[in-house]
Amino acid sequence: MKKTLSAALCFLMVFGPITASADVAERESTVGDRESINVTVYNGSMSLVHDRRRITLDGGLNRIAWRDVSSNMDATSALLESLSGGGTRVLEQNLDYDLLNPAALLQKYVGRDVVVVHDPQFAGERETRETARVLSANDGNVILRYRDRIETEVRGHIVFPTATGTFRDQPTLVLDLESALSGPQTLDLSYLTGGISWRADYVGSMTPDEKHLNVTGLVTLSNTSGAAYQNARLQLVAGNVNVVNPQTIAGIAKAASTEESAAEQGVSQENYFEYHLYTMARPTTIANNQTKQVTLLVAHAIPIRKTLELRGSPSYYQSATTDLGDKLPVGAYVSFENRGGELGIPLPGGIFRLYKNDSHGLSQFLGSDQIDHTPKNETVRLHLGDSFDVTAKKKQTDFRFEGSCTTVSSYEVRLGNAKPAAQDVLIVEPIPAQWTILSENVPHVKSSSSTATWTVRVPADSHATLKYTSRVTWCG
Repeated sequence: MKKTLSAALCFLMVFGPITASADVAERESTVGDRESINVTVYNGSMSLVHDRRRITLDGGLNRIAWRDVSSNMDATSALLESLSGGGTRVLEQNLDYDLLNPAALLQKYVGRDVVVVHDPQFAGERETRETARVLSANDGNVILRYRDRIETEVRGHIVFPTATGTFRDQPTLVLDLESALSGPQTLDLSYLTGGISWRADYVGSMTPDEKHLNVTGLVTLSNTSGAAYQNARLQLVAGNVNVVNPQTIAGIAKAASTEESAAEQGVSQENYFEYHLYTMARPTTIANNQTKQVTLLVAHAIPIRKTLELRGSPSYYQSATTDLGDKLPVGAYVSFENRGGELGIPLPGGIFRLYKNDSHGLSQFLGSDQIDHTPKNETVRLHLGDSFDVTAKKKQTDFRFEGSCTTVSSYEVRLGNAKPAAQDVLIVEPIPAQWTILSENVPHVKSSSSTATWTVRVPADSHATLKYTSRVTWCG
């Protein structure tokens, strides 16, 4: 039924200009009038568009149908400014998103008469026409009342004599303007929109000696806003922006501060407010329903530190516990400093994927991790996976109470290494409350107020054991 209706519908409509008054004609503005477009994309699928066009205005009242806007536009955020000093002000603005389609047209004609044309394949040898009233049109199902009957199917097609209501073939912002001067003016329309999002993706290649890293940072941009942005100046904001009142974003975006150049990367970065703004040097076209990637940074020979870590839990210091694990994972981590050389700029949060060439020169995937927004001079730390050849077993060897709120417990951690070279393993123990290490066979470092860290060297193809006793006071 729905297919019959949608295939059969056609319409003969006469569109008249939509006017603010009887003597003000609507004037369309399309991308052909566009001088430039700037798209600033925020974390969280919110963007600020600046669409700058050259439009001829009459002195006095004007009505401009500003086409090619995002279908996800927040109409309450739209702001029009004249950059030509023409004394232009907005009297009224309306976002028309009631798009022309057969189902919408039928809905507009409920309670009105239409002409049903019975095609020859349905009506015999010749075409016939009848007037019918549209009683209902829901989800493509139509009910028509003829002079002598009611039908629920269209055998032919419908002619709509005139359009009723406001229809557009695409979302259009209609602006009623008052201009003090006549002639061409440069108008800048800014608005917030959903449907455009970005994230950072990093691809790293580790050197054979596992001491350095080459990194390429990419911006992955997705556009489902319902509009295309040809040759746009693209800017990205990294940071958590509160969008309870979306208009605050438009204000923030104009408050830039000192710029740090990264011209060799084709990107400039500047600090503004409590966020970071990245501007792509090359204009780019952001097509609708497209995902694309743009290079953010390239950095070579970054010194890295690889560590193998066994990380514990504070829970087993409170009571006597059975074996804590026979095959505990020993995590493989890579870390580097975001400073110096080709780095030293704020890194937006994103997914970091790491590769290394095998003996045949083919890159193999080592693992990935999510990094947070990382300021310059801070450490980037990646958990890539768990070691295959370095293993761990842990057990509690003694436990007792000293008084009502102090416990003394002993532990044994046995590390195995099947690699052909000795390996250093960090044993990181978060210990709760007030704690003291009473005895140990390897010295620890108090790496934080609640963490003890041991570095245990495990010989090649052999084992090593850490033994320690702790006292934990839970009260007082």
